[in-house]
Amino acid sequence: MKANIIIVGVGGQGILLTSKILGYLALKMGDDVKVSEVHGMSQRGGSVITHVRIGENVASPLVTPGEADMVIAFEWLEALRSEFYLRQGGAMIANTHRMLPMPVIMGKAAYPEQTIDGHPLYALDAQELAERCGSVRAVNIVLLGVLSQLLPWPAEAYEEAVAACVKPATLAVNLAAFRAGRAAYQNIAKNEKA
Repeated sequence: MKANIIIVGVGGQGILLTSKILGYLALKMGDDVKVSEVHGMSQRGGSVITHVRIGENVASPLVTPGEADMVIAFEWLEALRSEFYLRQGGAMIANTHRMLPMPVIMGKAAYPEQTIDGHPLYALDAQELAERCGSVRAVNIVLLGVLSQLLPWPAEAYEEAVAACVKPATLAVNLAAFRAGRAAYQNIAKNEKA
């Protein structure tokens, strides 16, 4: 399988864990994988981006603009900021929950109201689903569940990768979140360009 994936969000949302799970999964499925992490101001809630390249023989860890098959955005503003990475026909998987940046909180800026246009969009309130599964921290695994419907690997392989990468105490919540994301795909896929 070949895939160029960008994962974006705000520090503390599990971006690095998600890239670790995808890397583990790709290797288990016999593919080469390269992961590049850009931490930025993540310790202060700033933007974080991870590049994940999967293929038969991956030379470079970075996905160039216009080359991503998928962008997984853990926050809506980060989705808007990262749309330029998508290739023609590339898909956006986005959490619609908004984390207001400080300028918006202080009233010095407005939260952007743009939408994702020109690309298939799988948008859902992953935070609400994660909370229903037992932890708001499982937003990343909900979105991984949506992604799993778009890539050819079996659900069992994803669940094995999640089990290998999360703490045993959080496994039940994370598996519930993964399954909730897979199930949510059935509803959002009907409106993928909404």
